[in-house]
Amino acid sequence: MQTYNFLSTLRDSSMNQEEVRSMMNSAMGQGASEFRKAVEQVTSEAEQNPSLTVRAGIGLFLLGQAEKAERALTGCKEGIGRYYLGRALSSLGRFEDAAREFEAAAKAGYQPTESTLLAAGSIRKAGRLEDAEKMIRSTGGEGARLAEYSYQMGCILADRGDSFGAIEYFERAVDMDPNHQRALFALAVQNSRHGDDDEAIQLYERCLSRPPFYLGALLNLGLLYEDRENYSAAQYCFERVLKYDPNNERARLYLKDIEATGDMYYDEDSLKQQQRLEQLLNRPVTDFELSVRSRNCLATMGIDTLGDLTRISEQELLSGKNFGETSLTEVRDLMRQHNLSLGQFQHEKSRETTFDTRDLSPEEQVKLMLPVGELNLSVRSRKCMTRLGIATIGELCSRTPDELLAAKNFGVTSLNEIRDKLGEIGMKLRND
Repeated sequence: MQTYNFLSTLRDSSMNQEEVRSMMNSAMGQGASEFRKAVEQVTSEAEQNPSLTVRAGIGLFLLGQAEKAERALTGCKEGIGRYYLGRALSSLGRFEDAAREFEAAAKAGYQPTESTLLAAGSIRKAGRLEDAEKMIRSTGGEGARLAEYSYQMGCILADRGDSFGAIEYFERAVDMDPNHQRALFALAVQNSRHGDDDEAIQLYERCLSRPPFYLGALLNLGLLYEDRENYSAAQYCFERVLKYDPNNERARLYLKDIEATGDMYYDEDSLKQQQRLEQLLNRPVTDFELSVRSRNCLATMGIDTLGDLTRISEQELLSGKNFGETSLTEVRDLMRQHNLSLGQFQHEKSRETTFDTRDLSPEEQVKLMLPVGELNLSVRSRKCMTRLGIATIGELCSRTPDELLAAKNFGVTSLNEIRDKLGEIGMKLRND
């Protein structure tokens, strides 16, 4: 599509939802840059011709420029303008204002059922979960035929902690509308949280295949690319965020982290060797031929894997009940077969939380036992917690900033995020 066609659509005073959808479908691939130019031109013309202001606002929203779209659309009377003003306000976190605009769009006759569902979504984000569900269900059979209905019901379940029920609704929304971006985004988030990064990447890419361009999807996708060491793709995502939002501090910091990797050297053979070693150390001792006495003794001592044997000395083994020289010789031979030895990684014994819980209030003790997922960390920080084997907030608080920074892909941005999240619940890192 040429620039002229984008301009003619944006300038058309009778612009409707079908024309917007057609424009969205065309503003892909090479057409994206042409679409951006057309929006910039119409925005400039709107200064002299106010009738173009709503069209410019819609175009700005589709480009992901919610603040500019909000300024352009505020005060409009048309249903379509109020609908997209609601979308822009929702993107800016002004959910009560967004709900009012969606309700006004519905009263004006613009996509009344979908506008009502979007109003419900804004009410939900404002914390009024029960009211939101009532509004969703009020749309009846007409609403249930829309992908937006399934998406909003999925959000209700997700907010209530039913992630699998939410995924079912999100998948239903995508089945009904393969281009439903918010459902694609929500599915990507859920897959990432459940460890399916391949599917998450595919879903984020689909979400970003057409406008409006969700900056959150670009940031998350960039972090997943970075985790795969696909630094050029990650850099592209962060640079694209900054193109739409030059003041996005997270994208700027992530980009600096990416640029810093340019001087890093990775020995692929050493990395593969380390991965093989980790797999071996994680193998249960029950996988190997040991006498019943040796198996029982190791189980009694809490030794489950070969890795556990590399972190305990021969003397400690011999101190175990019924563990004698015969069992010691048997275990030595097992370790030797795999080029390992007892106690070789004894200095890396699993750390214990350094808190003396006797000095903590009952509320603080409860916080230490909470899963680290309660902090709602970003993709990058969650991945680092997994690599470090940090499962609870107590385990996280037992780490120093330097220990965290030594982890792969864990930079100052992630450290500051964790400090902020811990600070919100009155906790902090060790020595911080």
